[in-house]
Amino acid sequence: MQGRIVFLLEEPSMRVLLDDWLPRLFPGWVDGQQFLCIPHEGKSDLDRSIARKLAAWRIPGDHFVVLRDNDGADCVAVKRSLQALCAQGGRPETMVRLVCQELEGWYLGDLAALAAAFDEPKVDTTAHRKRFKDPDAWQKPSVEVKRLVPTFQKMGGARAMARHLSQENNGSHSLRVFVTGLRGLAEGLGYQGTATR
Repeated sequence: MQGRIVFLLEEPSMRVLLDDWLPRLFPGWVDGQQFLCIPHEGKSDLDRSIARKLAAWRIPGDHFVVLRDNDGADCVAVKRSLQALCAQGGRPETMVRLVCQELEGWYLGDLAALAAAFDEPKVDTTAHRKRFKDPDAWQKPSVEVKRLVPTFQKMGGARAMARHLSQENNGSHSLRVFVTGLRGLAEGLGYQGTATR
């Protein structure tokens, strides 16, 4: 296997999540060897840097994934715009994935993980599962997570969730699409094994 999967991310909290979660999903993956996460300071910073970073990248064999929040925008238009930036940078094959609507939507999709991460059993109830059955539909999942776990902070929350988040039982369609795409990319690059949990 040559090269890594390089993630261009919207924010540092996504890096914190992926740095710990990816080795759980793909046993044997090591940060800096099989993958590398490059966070940005928000959507504008990421969007401005995509074409420039992709065009300037000189490490052979590396493949790219752009991952950012949708934040209630037209997802088709956002994805098309990001794909155009990747093509402008000379890498039209770059995988583009959107988180609907914010990273915390992935947390709402796995209330058992949220409850375990913060030792808050009351978070994972039948009523809450019904309420957050479609976590990608919530415009501000960060607000809902904060209501469920008042002590929640983005960076510490990402670190805690990385230890518990599941792809198999997650109600977030955008999370499942991300993992499925990543698994396909990893297999295409010759990584052994498949994603777990």
